Amino acid sequence: MTARDMESALLARCAAVAHGKLLAAQNQREAHVFQVAAALVRPQFPRQSQCLLRASEQYFSAHPGEQLAATEVVGRGWVPSLPRLRDMLGRRLGAHGA
Repeated sequence: MTARDMESALLARCAAVAHGKLLAAQNQREAHVFQVAAALVRPQFPRQSQCLLRASEQYFSAHPGEQLAATEVVGRGWVPSLPRLRDMLGRRLGAHGA
């Protein structure tokens, strides 16, 4: 799987969670990406942001020792570009009639 394929799959998971189709993160990486994504899309998509945040919080309530600072999430390459994540996810959320 290429980096673009992985990014596309992660964006699809973010969009599914944001629209309430999925309720929880599957792993630490997803939980962190959902948390960062929630902050990035909050101004434009507040309802979807809350869904992302809830999915992240649900994971961390079960795995409290796995929570990292946002800078560490970026440092690990889980979110290589904050503006790109915001823009790409914003397009997906907007395409579904936010």
